[in-house]
Amino acid sequence: MNKPAMIIFDYGHTLLCEQNIDFMRGQKALFEHIKSNKYNLTPEQVHTFARGLFEEVNPVRESGIELHHHQYERFVYEYLGIEFSIPVCEVERVWWENSAPAALMPNVNKMLNYINANGIRSAVISNIGWSGTALTERINRLLPQNKFEFIIASSEYMFRKPSPMIFELALRKANLNPSDVWFCGDNVEADAEGSAAVGIFPVWYEDKTLENPWHKPAEMPPNCEHLHIHDWFELIEVLDKLPVHESDKSPVVAH
Repeated sequence: MNKPAMIIFDYGHTLLCEQNIDFMRGQKALFEHIKSNKYNLTPEQVHTFARGLFEEVNPVRESGIELHHHQYERFVYEYLGIEFSIPVCEVERVWWENSAPAALMPNVNKMLNYINANGIRSAVISNIGWSGTALTERINRLLPQNKFEFIIASSEYMFRKPSPMIFELALRKANLNPSDVWFCGDNVEADAEGSAAVGIFPVWYEDKTLENPWHKPAEMPPNCEHLHIHDWFELIEVLDKLPVHESDKSPVVAH
């Protein structure tokens, strides 16, 4: 096995973590930007309606089709007769940043510095309803040294992992064969088994130091060949022992 030509990463609890999630807090922050409130609703009333609507449409997402947050927020606030003094993209930013602020996963900076120094290309695929613009801004702000060639948010491309379509899209954008690519993520089905199904080598990243609010710990390991790591230093150690990818003519820089 050679070093991969590219490693594609999941976002949530892989590159960045979201903790202390509180969508009520996000609603309260948005109320500071209200222009008109036709029915004199409280943040609590809006939150209750918004959560109920999300639960109603969530089965669509679980079927493998993503919904864009801009659609969601437009319906919620227009239906409730609320207007803001800020544009839709700013409504999204205020809602997300106050509801689910992000922080770095342990040692992610060191891992990205290593793959950058060793000429390994990188990208991101995320199952996420927030816009690709918001996701890209967050990643670039918190990981400014990244060299991600593209960031695919499922909100912009309809399909959610583990759909093979979204992995195949990434391969086409990278102009690489599946055997040239690794995929790193924390979700057994969506990330590991999903990428393996199209021939990409999966790295199951299972950090146990931080609470993962988005899914329960895996009861079974991925039903496919994979690399199982718990810290990004482990990935560096594995990569460091592998020869340079055949198509990579650049010298390897020691970490």
